[in-house]
Amino acid sequence: MLKHLTAAIALLATPLAAQDFSEGSQARSWNLYAEIPAKFEAKVVDLVCEFTGDCPADCGAGKRQMGLLRTADDVLILAMKNSQPAFTGAAVELQPYCNQVITVDGLMLDDPDLGARNVYLVQSIVPPGETDKIKANTWTKVWAKEHPEAKGKGPWFRRDPSIKEIIATEGYLGLGLEIDEAFIAENF
Repeated sequence: MLKHLTAAIALLATPLAAQDFSEGSQARSWNLYAEIPAKFEAKVVDLVCEFTGDCPADCGAGKRQMGLLRTADDVLILAMKNSQPAFTGAAVELQPYCNQVITVDGLMLDDPDLGARNVYLVQSIVPPGETDKIKANTWTKVWAKEHPEAKGKGPWFRRDPSIKEIIATEGYLGLGLEIDEAFIAENF
């Protein structure tokens, strides 16, 4: 009996069993495999800083991947996207709150068999000391402001100067212009 009790206590002490973070979440489902609604308080951190000790005051000015150090259990959450359709935006949404404690609501991807642990999709943010949530959907607006020369219709990635430059040198397939040319001739 004591052996079973000790095993149960050890299991409850792990971060996985610490809390159910779905309570109070208003996250919209994306119908992703292994998604779990999750709302929690966390400190916004620069992941490069957390892993290497290279810690600029502004968390890398939005050029580094951001993470969330959950206050309830000190688990580091990998914030991978915002609420927009593309898998982009988490760093842009979180950088203004560098080293601050915020409340986030979104979807956690959690499947240890696939190696997806603590991967998070931020849908809304409640800044420190506030009660109103902010939708995490500003990435394309920030992108447009940073790339005024890329105005136009259609998806941003069709107009992005860095993407267009890569395609011009490496082709659409990324295998070189000659392979692209042969592929296009053969298939279109």
